[in-house]
Parts: sequence; C-alpha cells; structure tokens
Amino acid sequence: MNKENSAREWFAKGYRYDIVEIQPDKAIEAYKECIKLDSTFTNAYVNLGFVYLQREDYDEAVECFQRVIELEPDNLEAHNNMGYIYERMDRLGSAKQMYERALELNQESIEAMINIAHIVDLEGDYQGAVQQYKRAIEADPDAVSPSFCLAVLYDRHDMFDEAMREYQDVLDRDPSHIKAVFNMGNLSIQLGNYEKAVELFESVLALNPDHADAWNNLGSVYENMRLYEKAGTAYQRSLSLNHSQEDAHVNLARIQYLQYCSEEGDSSKREEIISRLRFVLSINPRNKRAQKLLKELAEEGV
Repeated sequence: MNKENSAREWFAKGYRYDIVEIQPDKAIEAYKECIKLDSTFTNAYVNLGFVYLQREDYDEAVECFQRVIELEPDNLEAHNNMGYIYERMDRLGSAKQMYERALELNQESIEAMINIAHIVDLEGDYQGAVQQYKRAIEADPDAVSPSFCLAVLYDRHDMFDEAMREYQDVLDRDPSHIKAVFNMGNLSIQLGNYEKAVELFESVLALNPDHADAWNNLGSVYENMRLYEKAGTAYQRSLSLNHSQEDAHVNLARIQYLQYCSEEGDSSKREEIISRLRFVLSINPRNKRAQKLLKELAEEGV
C-alpha cells in the first residue's frame, strides 16, 4: 500500500474518532499519522485544528491553520477560521487582519464582513461596527445574518426602535428565525409591552416547544402581569426541560413564596421553597436573588 492510500486510511480513522465515536485523543493521533504520511493533506490539518479548538488548545490550532494557509494561500475559510482562533485568544488585531485578508480574497464574503464588524464592535467602535454591518447588508440584501447581527448590536446599545426594525426585517425574510423572535420578546419586556411579549414567546414555542429559555421568559411576563398561576406553570415547564436553570428556579421559588403567603402557611411548601433556593446556591453560591429570598424567609419566620 502506498503512502497516499495509507494517509487516506488514517484520515478516515481520524474522522470516525472525531465525528462518529467522539474520541478526540484517538482522532488527534490518527490525523497526525495522516500528516506524517502526507504533509500536504489539507483536510487533516483542518480537522485537527478544529479538535484543538474544541479543547481550547489555541496554539496548536493556530499551527494547524497556518499550515493550511501555507498550502492554500487563497483558502477563504482557512483565513476566517484563523481569525476566529485569534479572536478566542483575545488577539483582536491579528483576528481582524485574518478577516480582512479573507475579504480581500472574496470582496463579497458576507461572513468576512460580519466577522470584521464583530471585531470592530469588540474594539469599542460602535459606529464603525454599524457601518460594517450595513456594508454587509448592502452587499447582499437577501442575506439574513447581517441584519440580525445589526439588530443585536442596536439591542445591546439600547437603540430599541432600530433594533425592533432590524429584527422585523429579519422576520420579513425568514419568519422562522427563532432567535429574532426570541430577542424581540425580550425587547418587548423591556419596553413594558407584555401582551406583545407573550405573543412573541408563544411564537417561539410554536417553532420549538422545548425552548426552555422561552418558557422561563414567558413565565416572567405572566408574573409581571400578575398571572401567577400561569407564571408558575411556565417556570415548571422550563425546569422540566433544563433542571439546572438558576433563573427559573429562583423565579418559581418566588411564585411559590407568594402562593404560600396567600395560603397562610403550608410547611411542605415552605420546605420546597427553601430546598429549591439551596439547590440554586449549591450551583452558584453568589446568586444574590436566591440569597435575598432565602433571607426574607428567615427574617419573616416563614
């Protein structure tokens, strides 16, 4: 068997360990054997780089993608991947250089434009990031990602009208864009438009009935509307999908506390509330909301 065939066999083994059996150590060994037999096997470097990236071994990942770029200087994805690794390493300048090089390779690359905008935002240049996202939108008016990213940017900077407009623009083109619907629901809560928030979170749940965060946030809306029974049901549904959610546990404990007070005492309910709050603090001892509610229980002698 010649070296080329042996290299392909080792790559196939690495792929199996990497993707099918999820054994990263064996995947690394197999990809390295492939590279020993064929030092130009680009896909082996790419896959090996991603294994290292998942392990947060960034130096090794950088070496892999540097080799890919040496072998294929015009490989757009390799430059974007290298930029992402540098971004994870907080080397924003190097990341930006890689993304800019990717854009030089393809001046219509929406991915590269979005990546550059993200770095500009991380550098603290809000207006520059806005312009970069708008550039991406102009380059491909049918692309949804630039509009969604711009909406998130506006949202984070409390530009509510602008954020709503961009989220709606996303939904006009992709009505099933669940993240846009979810974010609009959160924004509606901030604006005090609870009925709209309920409508939006129900839309999220119509798309994905197992969306734990949407159930939790829907519970918060019902709580703000003083619909405590509905709120408790939503929180319980959220926890049935993801039992480790701190917020949902504290939210449910607060609803149970209100019900306990109105029912004038039920020792089993009291113990359930305390147990729930202690569970939260076992996950995160610094959870101030849990600490506060537990203190209120103690001080009131409930």
